[in-house]
Amino acid sequence: MFDMWPKSIDWKKIRFGVEMEFVGGDPESLELLPGWVVSLDERQIDETGEESGSEIKPPPLLWEERDQIRVMLDRLHAQGAWVNWSCGLHVHIDLEAWGQEMILPLLDAALLYQETMQSLLQTSPHRTIYCPPVKEDIRKRYVDKPSERAVLRPGRPQSHRCGINTAAWFDIGTVEIRYANGSLNEDEIMNTIEFCLRFVAAIGEGRKLTRDPRKMAIELGAPVGGYPAPIPIPRWYQERLWLEDGLIPAVKQLAGELVKDGEILQILPVPDGILIAIEDQEGKPFKYVVQPPSEGWKMVRQVKE
Repeated sequence: MFDMWPKSIDWKKIRFGVEMEFVGGDPESLELLPGWVVSLDERQIDETGEESGSEIKPPPLLWEERDQIRVMLDRLHAQGAWVNWSCGLHVHIDLEAWGQEMILPLLDAALLYQETMQSLLQTSPHRTIYCPPVKEDIRKRYVDKPSERAVLRPGRPQSHRCGINTAAWFDIGTVEIRYANGSLNEDEIMNTIEFCLRFVAAIGEGRKLTRDPRKMAIELGAPVGGYPAPIPIPRWYQERLWLEDGLIPAVKQLAGELVKDGEILQILPVPDGILIAIEDQEGKPFKYVVQPPSEGWKMVRQVKE
């Protein structure tokens, strides 16, 4: 059997997909182009803390078909949709030309360039839970036993898929680049897609790249700027994240008892206690309301004015 990697492919001839998260609008009534999908179960969070908006994605496209994105963005804007700090932009690049032989080069590229890409795409700090880094142990697991499970991270469900997500190969035959912040701006979205296409084509060709963000973009012929800007999170949401981080160790054992091998997705205060959302190993969600113990808490430090 002939090798499929490395192989030189024109980046404009590689199919891509893009997941555009948004808040507001009226996704249930949005008129869609053929093949486009609105994921109504992928809600975001608006400024009041309520679930809002959705995620929209096209069928696999070629660069010459990118005008479809403009059409759908116009329709979203007409509905009053927008993006905030809870939204992201994920780009899928088709790996059909290289096949599974491309996975290991992509893992090696992640170990070399993931910080560079995160810097170039200006990933908001609070979004890194959705695009954690590939680690050496992931590469080792994959070499020992190539599989989807090998390239997924254990821990919270938000962190299963790395910023350079090769697990997508086993699902839909792509690699997913997850670093970009949310945007409904056509230029920002197309700049991001172009960079991802050019990057994957370069790795598929076996090229070595610089680890300087600006110089990498220049080497690839990609835009050096014009990517979705980071959006600061409101104080109340930052406090929610701190609360989750503080409570996870206290409820981790309970979560495992409630759902076998379950992983904590979310912790939220509700009127009668604390709501814990847990996912099982198949990704099925379960929700429970619990109450904190009356004793057994540990004092960390006293806060003085």
